[in-house]
Amino acid sequence: METRQIEYILKIAEENNITHAAAKLFITQSALNQQLIKLEQELGTPLFHRSRTNWHLTEAGEIYIQNAKEMMRLKRETYQRIQDLSDGRIGHLSVGFTAGRGINMFTQAYARFHQEFPNIIVEPKEGNVKSLQKLIALGEIDLGFLTLTDSDKTDDIYEDIFDEELFLVIPVGHPLAKEAGTPEGDFGTLDVSMLRYEPFVLMDKKSTMRTLVDRIFAEAGIVPQVLFDTGNNHTIISMIRSNLCCGILPYYYVKDLDPGEMTCFHIPSHPTWTFAASYKKGSYLSLAARSFIDLLKEQWGE
Repeated sequence: METRQIEYILKIAEENNITHAAAKLFITQSALNQQLIKLEQELGTPLFHRSRTNWHLTEAGEIYIQNAKEMMRLKRETYQRIQDLSDGRIGHLSVGFTAGRGINMFTQAYARFHQEFPNIIVEPKEGNVKSLQKLIALGEIDLGFLTLTDSDKTDDIYEDIFDEELFLVIPVGHPLAKEAGTPEGDFGTLDVSMLRYEPFVLMDKKSTMRTLVDRIFAEAGIVPQVLFDTGNNHTIISMIRSNLCCGILPYYYVKDLDPGEMTCFHIPSHPTWTFAASYKKGSYLSLAARSFIDLLKEQWGE
């Protein structure tokens, strides 16, 4: 199924620049421009408004790109279905993960996946949950692994892998640290309202975690004193370790914290969110994709 010309035009639209697109495609700008002109002549209308630094789509170009993406999705699905007839041991799988935790989980899962499917080319894509949801909805990735609340879920398919609790974390020298649990490691419980005058560093508003964090503060009846927002849980850990703030962290990060550096508490309501596999509603889930989900459930489902 020859789709090279479609891939060329999609790359120009992605880069908004024919020079950059040609470099990414490893062809000359002249050859790429000839392909575009040939297509525009065939269609009888330009697909791009051209400028030296920024190419952007015409109305006709918007229509072409929208349908070109769907054609590429259908091509991938067609190949997946046919490859699965021969036990699904060859092909391509694009998998989306979030930064930090997601990439670590992918790394651990990939070694076992590659043993079972050595001829499957896996393409990992990193992004925040909302950007990955968009790629899933457009059919641009086969599968995504996301951490989110039920209110963050879209109309696509979600398979829950585990629920995870969020914890309140404060510097070890804070006066309330004495309320912590037993030396054996059980966590104490602390109401967030006890920290109404303390500074916090929180995940930014683009994070699905922020949805749950805002709800925690609202239920406690306080407006947090926010030093700044961040896109990285490790930044929150570093700031707490330096005695600069308090924070709220998922159990994935809490479980390995040194109790000599910071103190962790259950929140009375025990708020949780869900780590889930997601894929496009109505799309074909290949044998390789199904196996990748099952592997993550086996490794992390408890």
